[in-house]
Parts: sequence; C-alpha cells; structure tokens
Amino acid sequence: MCNSSAVSVNDFQENIVNAAIFIIFCQDIKVDIFYCWELSLHSFKDEFRNVSWSGETGIVNPTEVKMSQIVMPCHSNHRQELSVGQLLKWIDSTACLSAERHAACPCVTASMDDIHFEHTISVGQVVNIKAKVNRAFNTSLEVGIQVSCEDLFSDRHWRVCHAYATFVTQRSNTGEKVTLKAILPQSQKEQVEYSLAAERRRVRMVHDDIIKDLLSNGSIQQADSSTVDDAMAAERTRVESVELVLPPHTNHQVNTFGGQIMAWMVNVATIAASRLCQAHPTLRTIDMFTFRGPSQIGDRLLLRAIVNNAFKNSIEVGVRAEAYQEEGPNRHINSAFMIFEVLDNHGKLCTLPRIRPEPLEGERRFQEAIARKKIRLDRKYIISCKQTEVPLSVPWDPRNQVYLSYNNVSALKMLAARKKWRLSSEKDKVHLYTLEQKLVLSFRVEAEVDVPAHRAFCLLAELSNRPSWDTHYQKCELIHRVDADDFLYRVVTPSGEGILQDFILLASKRRPCGSGDPYVIALRSVSLPTHPPTEEYNRGEVLCAGFTILETKNNMSLISYYNQASPEVLPYISNDIAGLSSSFYHTFCSCSQYLTRNRLQSTSEEQTCQYQATDTEGPMCANEADRLLVALCSTKL
Repeated sequence: MCNSSAVSVNDFQENIVNAAIFIIFCQDIKVDIFYCWELSLHSFKDEFRNVSWSGETGIVNPTEVKMSQIVMPCHSNHRQELSVGQLLKWIDSTACLSAERHAACPCVTASMDDIHFEHTISVGQVVNIKAKVNRAFNTSLEVGIQVSCEDLFSDRHWRVCHAYATFVTQRSNTGEKVTLKAILPQSQKEQVEYSLAAERRRVRMVHDDIIKDLLSNGSIQQADSSTVDDAMAAERTRVESVELVLPPHTNHQVNTFGGQIMAWMVNVATIAASRLCQAHPTLRTIDMFTFRGPSQIGDRLLLRAIVNNAFKNSIEVGVRAEAYQEEGPNRHINSAFMIFEVLDNHGKLCTLPRIRPEPLEGERRFQEAIARKKIRLDRKYIISCKQTEVPLSVPWDPRNQVYLSYNNVSALKMLAARKKWRLSSEKDKVHLYTLEQKLVLSFRVEAEVDVPAHRAFCLLAELSNRPSWDTHYQKCELIHRVDADDFLYRVVTPSGEGILQDFILLASKRRPCGSGDPYVIALRSVSLPTHPPTEEYNRGEVLCAGFTILETKNNMSLISYYNQASPEVLPYISNDIAGLSSSFYHTFCSCSQYLTRNRLQSTSEEQTCQYQATDTEGPMCANEADRLLVALCSTKL
C-alpha cells in the first residue's frame, strides 16, 4: 500500500468483494452473498479511510462491525419514517456479528439495555450502525452500539441512539462452556468503555428487582388511580397477537432471531398506545429487553401488550412475549416496557388522556410505572448533571443509589483515562499532574509504594482512618453503610475563612474485574435530608475524587489520587501547582508511611478482606445481585 499509484480504488474494492465471496463459498457458510456484497460496498468508504497511503494503518478494533442501510418504503411506517422494529433488527444483527467475531463461536442475545431514540429517520436516508465489543467476561460479553443517520443530499449526520447489548456464548458440541478471551482496549475511549462495562454489568444485574423492592419498602409514594373520572379503562388498550416462527424469522443457529422478537413486541405495543391516544404515537424509549429463553422454528409466539399508565405527555406500555408448541405450557421469552409520545403537526408534545387500571394486576402495573418513571428521571439527572452546575450534590435515596454509585465510579474512571495530564512538579518520585478542562481544573498525585495492592485498597477504603494521616481531614464519621461497597460519610476539613467546612460524601469502592484493572475508591458529594447544612460549617462539595491502586512488579502498588478542584479544594493546591509549596508531597508521604506501618495485617483482618473481595468474573458474581438487593431493602435513612 506504500505505492498508491499502482493500485486504484476501484480495483482494490473489487478485490475485497471477490475475496470475500470466494472465502464464503470455500467455507460453505450459508450467508446471503448479495447482502455481504451490499454491506461491503456501504462500509468500504469508511474502512478505506483507515488506510494511510504512507504505509501506516489506523487503529481498527478487530471486533468492530459496521452496517449501512438505506431506508426504503418497505422499512417505514405510515409517516414514511423508519420503523423502530426494523431498526432493532438491524441493531441486533450488527451487535451479534461483532460478538461472534470476538467469540469465534455462536452467541445469543441475553439482554439489550435501555434505548432512547433521539431522532426519527425518514425514507431515503441512510442508517449507519457501528458495533464493537467493549468487554468480555467469562462466558458473556458487552457490545456497544452507535446508530447515526445520514442525509445523502445535504451531507448531514446526526446521532439517533446508542445501546449496550449483552451476548452469551453457546456451549460447544461436547456441552462445555466456551471461555472468552480478554479484550485489549486500543484507544482512550475503548479503555473507558472497557472499565465502565463492569459497572454497567453491576447495574444490569439488579435491574429487574429494583422496582419491586422500592415499592415494597414504601420508597415510592403511591398514586390514587381512581381520582380521574373520565379516564379510559386500561382493558380497552389490551392487545394480543400470535406469530408463527418460520425459517425466515430465525438466525444462523435456527433460533428465533432476537431482533425479530423485539420488532413484534414493538408492533403490539404501538397498537396498545394508539388505542389510548387515538393517534399515531412515537416510540421514544425502551426499558431493558431481557431474553429469558430461546424460541425455535414452529413455535407460536403469543405477544401481549397493555397500557400500564399514562402521564401528561407520555405513555408506558408493558409487553410480554411467550412461546408455546401445540402441546405443552407457555414459556416466558421476553418482557419490556416502552415509552411513547404523541407529537402535533408542529412537533410539540400533546397532552394525553388518563388511564384507569383494572383491579389487582392492573393496579400493580400502574404503581410500578410511576416508580419506573421516577427512576428514569433520577438516572437522567444523575448522569447528565454537568459538573459546573450548582448545586453539585445529588440527593441520595434508595431509589437512585445504584445509579449514583455507577456515576461515582464511572466519573473517576473517565477522569483517570484522560490523556492530557501535564506534570506540574515532582519530588522524590511523588508526581503532581494537572489537567485543565474548560471551567474545571483536575489534579493527580501519584507515587509507588512498597505495599501490596489489595492491602493498600483495604487501608485506604476505610475512610474513617484518613484523619490519622491527612491533615486536611479533621474528622470523618460514617453516616450509613449502604452495602458492602458503598458508604456515606461526613467529613470535616479546615477552611481559610476561619470556619470549618463539612462534606457529605458517597464512597464507592470496587475491586479489579480482571488483569490490568485497578482497585478504585471513588468519592463524590451527595445531599441527605438527615444532614442539612448548618451555620457552624460551610457546606463544601466534591465534584469527583478518589484513589486508583494498580498492582505493579515485586508486590508493590502504584497509588494515584485524583480530585477535580472545586472552589473549596482549589486553595489547598494552588501553591503546589504554582511550585510555591510541597504540601501535596508531605501529605502523600504521610499516606505512604501509614500504608507501610500497616502493611502486615492480622489474620482476622485478612479473612475479612478475603470475605469482602468480589471477583465479578468468578463464582461470586452470581450472588452479587442478591447482595445488592438485600442492601436496597435494608436502606432507610
């Protein structure tokens, strides 16, 4: 490729297509040749850009799969917009190809995380889908999917949605589990996604049970469903439809194609929503799809949908899919919750009629829909809250605890993954780095200590001991133990104004999920109604702070402390950054001495650490959902 004059683009493209067809025939793979040819043509332009004519090649993730489809009338609905069901088919197909490219064996869809559709896609426009594996665990892997739209006439591009799908490998012919090889991130963005995949997996494991436990504990205020006189009976929105699974509906493993099941579910949900609003609704959000079992050719799929609740501008529809044969009981295949909106001719949200649920089961679905809406709003606020907004502290309560913990850890991991850190000062192998990002200044203090990583993690995770080595911590008291990995603390620090400051901090600790992963102790401010600000203290706020601890050679640890310098923190480090002081050095030396003094642990401490240790890729992972669930149930502030 160094001599570009010898090879034309057309010849290069033709060779690629011919080679692909030849390989497919040789391996006797049952794939539509013309579909592969179309896919190669669509993706060739993007792939060709990764080739440098100077002889260097761009970094391409080996699991990355791209699909481009032009939206035809047969793919559209009555508004000449791409059907969401058809889009889900393409998304699932692309993600599956990516998963199997890494696994080198058949994979099936286990779940699809929440999807929010930002824009619709019209006939004649092009859908571009890109999928790649973010992380592989023992027998499952997470695939990240990005969907964008392209207008061929104006050359405009915009994002439509993004999603995360979980796939699991099928057993080999001998019945043995297929163990997946690890993913090696090749860029900063991939490293962040790799690290956060473990956090998303943690949230995913408790997704189905959070609503039930919040309602049973009274954390969600119950709504009176009988107060609306002119409400429509929910029973009038009920839809039932049966589909016979035929060969065109199955994948290359002769199971019903997951994307096809999702498309059928969208169809009945849309009918149910239309019966309530008596208009054509727009599907805006889908809560997690969870596949509970397979379906094969010859199965009858019974699809049920009903409106669970109607809010001012949105409708939640519950959908359930069951499979059955001519004989035998129904098998629960999938469930999902879909959020619809209705837009007027000017694109404005319409006010929707209310719903009157049926007794018992209908009332339960009505209340659960309220809880799901609250959690969606909480999660949206937590994840989208900008770091320059005031107040920075998000209210903590049981219903948002899982997402606050996720956001806490993910923010620190994303900060640590930044590449533009600048070395500001160094003393005796203790380094101070800074990172400027618009209105936020972050710093990192880093040094290697002669203490095993797991021991350093146990010592630093006990935040109550920090006043013994950090002069900036005058007092640190444990307010509440949320679960084994999340704690709420009140910290008191000195202030240059002569009055003490206090912080309410959420501390989230995580152990490595695999080789090369660091231990993480993440800190961020939250607010508690039981601990409001007082006149005796200035209430401070921490944007993002914490430790990462990475095991190095000779049983040593590389310890990094991060802090995004809010106005309350900046006065303590401004002299250090300017080179006028070395207080960071003395504090870190004090930390190192504390770790060294306590390097050896007693037998009881060692057993405690080993008991608390959780390997998310090992057997303990199966019990993590139960452990988090117990913590949620016992949480009362």
